[in-house]
Formats: sequence, structure tokens, C-alpha cells
Amino acid sequence: MVTFGAVVGVAAVELGLALTPGPNMIYLASRSITQGRRAGLISLAGVAVGFLVYLAAATAGLATIFAVVPALYTALKLGGAAYLLYLAWKAIRPGGTSAFAPRELPADRPRKLFTMGLVTNLLNPKIAILYVSLLPQFIDPARGHVAAQSFLLGLVQVTIGITVNGTVMLAAGTIAGFLGRRPSWLRIQRYLMGTVLAGLAVRIAADRSKALAIAP
Repeated sequence: MVTFGAVVGVAAVELGLALTPGPNMIYLASRSITQGRRAGLISLAGVAVGFLVYLAAATAGLATIFAVVPALYTALKLGGAAYLLYLAWKAIRPGGTSAFAPRELPADRPRKLFTMGLVTNLLNPKIAILYVSLLPQFIDPARGHVAAQSFLLGLVQVTIGITVNGTVMLAAGTIAGFLGRRPSWLRIQRYLMGTVLAGLAVRIAADRSKALAIAP
């Protein structure tokens, strides 16, 4: 089935992506800080379901669709890059805020928290690119059932993604308190987040690779 090297490769890629500030981290941190850990957990459940949707789509051969219709893949990349640039601008613009900066947000009901977590993850360009372009590179058709390989490697991504996002959500209040007592650190974190997001956006937009087709 899948090789140990493939598992390690997917785990390393996902860990790097999950630790990079992005839509999921921003949403979970903001909700955990403003409404408490219960709201953060509900939002995390929505994010987790979003991961499972991507996993199901990858198992069904989503990458093949994008390989057959390259325009869809290009639109996904450019749309994702534009969204990341928007988040970067929000972070570094005058008066911009950090993901961990306390702010006044309306208290949302559990259903909305869950739905927003789900939608935020489904529209997360980092996760879309991971499943459409990167994950297929760790799949070896010669080793047997491709759908099963997609599913197992996707589970690795889901496990790490939920673990990292859950840790960030649980620690958001502590991180916010630490940064709140150190305004200069908060400013550095905000600019660092904006720089990383902008760098990801440029990298995604400049990537000339094509979606890899995988036969079911």
C-alpha cells in the first residue's frame, strides 16, 4: 500500500502548511479568544468536516478532474493566491490586526460557528492546493489501489491538521495574553503573518505545475 516515505512526506508538508498562519488559524484563534474554547471547539469541528470533504473528494479522484480541465485548476490557484494576498494586506495595512489580537466580534450561535469553520476550510487555498497538486505526488499506482492510497495519506493530513489547529485554538487565549502585554511582539507577529501569507500567495500564483491525473 503506501510507503513509510510517502507518509512522512505528506506529514511534513501538512505540518509546514498547518503551522503557517492562514484562514483556519485566523478564524479559530479569533473565535476562541472572543467566545471561549467551547466556541473554538465547535468551529474546529466545522474545520474537521471540511478536511473530510477534501479527503472524500481526493479519494473519488478530484485531481483527475482538474487535470482534464486545466482552466479549473488555474482558477483555483489564482483565486487562492488572491485570497491569501487579501489576508496579508489585512494583517500589514495601517491599523491591521493580528490573528491573536483581542477584538470585539458578535457572539455567534453554534450552528453558525460550525458552518463558518466548514466554509473557511473549504475555501482555504492551502488545503485545496495540497489535495489537488501535492498529495498525488506521494501516490504510486504500481503499489495497488490508488483510492485507498489517497484515503490513507489523506487521513495523515487530517490528523495533523486537526491536531495543529486544535492546539492553536486551545492556546489562542494564552498567546493573545502574552502578545497583548508586549505590543512590539504583537506588531512583529502581525507583519510576520502578512509576509508569510504574501509569500505563499506569490508562490502559488507563480507555480506552473499542472494537476496530476490519477486513474481510479
